[in-house]
Amino acid sequence: MLRQPVALAVAADPADFVRLRGHGLFAGVDYGHYLRRTESQLRALRSEGVDVHLRVLEPVDYTDFCEQHLLAPDDPVARVAYAADPELAGEPFVYRGECLAELLPALLVDHLARVRISVGCSALLVAVGWEDHPEERLAAVLQYVSEVYLGLGAGAGEGRHLLTLRSVGLMDGQQLAAQAELDAASGAFTASGREVEALCVTLAAAVAGYAAGELLLYRRVGPGGERDASGRHAQGERQVLGWVLVDGWLRPMSALETAATLLAVEPEGSPERLVACAGFPLPFPGAARAARPPAQPGEPDERKGPKGRVERRGPEEPESPVDTGGEQHGPAHGEQGGPAAGEAGGAGR
Repeated sequence: MLRQPVALAVAADPADFVRLRGHGLFAGVDYGHYLRRTESQLRALRSEGVDVHLRVLEPVDYTDFCEQHLLAPDDPVARVAYAADPELAGEPFVYRGECLAELLPALLVDHLARVRISVGCSALLVAVGWEDHPEERLAAVLQYVSEVYLGLGAGAGEGRHLLTLRSVGLMDGQQLAAQAELDAASGAFTASGREVEALCVTLAAAVAGYAAGELLLYRRVGPGGERDASGRHAQGERQVLGWVLVDGWLRPMSALETAATLLAVEPEGSPERLVACAGFPLPFPGAARAARPPAQPGEPDERKGPKGRVERRGPEEPESPVDTGGEQHGPAHGEQGGPAAGEAGGAGR
């Protein structure tokens, strides 16, 4: 006989636990006792063959949920209903008998990714809803994003890299951010995991909404890793490659644009040495290519975006890396900085 899975919401942070206690939960116990009691409960359910789906008990979200459904926060029924709330995107986080204290960091990461997926999906559906043919636009955007991710995996080189994305909507000012690890080895790379899904959905929402923003690839330089022509890169440094969102596609940044973007993302610098580099070419969406014929000889490269905005493109910046020396530097005097540096909001990496 199949048993129905049980959903359980867990206070995954001591500060959250204190806030929730202010709403009448967990009276008379400290956080350590709460974790031990919860772990005993989880293992008892598992020993009986019951699957347990975990989610984070987030104070603000939980109180909003209770107000929306007219439930008292200190009522056990409210916690059960919140744990089973189907609005959180993605497959459930299944408890498999781990030590709860050691499991909580992974649960928090998973929870944040699921929230980003939920927000990204909502923004994506709103963006394509304004199109004349939303299903076709959605399919085209998802195809483009999958090609971009494959292109990043092919071009990043062997190693474990970090991708960070942030964007701001041109129409509503909504800020979106996501990050994920890209693991490439022997010509193959890992393209799975909740964070990867969140990054791709967030990028799809930004592309569909013609948002402004940037994508950064933090690439470790190690033995046998790529170096510039002068051999300036030392082992243990991190190259940072950049792309800027322009009218629904990703254009490679120059090294100077990447440096300017790093200045906005990490104004206080980084504890490790970062070397700003130009991004490599990524797939270009076919629909955008057809809509933007090349400029005639002798004419400025001026193209109109989908919202009637005019985009002017000058000559490309030099593609040589810029060594930031651990401190982020903007463009040299008289140079043009990256368009994403002042336009995109949201979290850094």
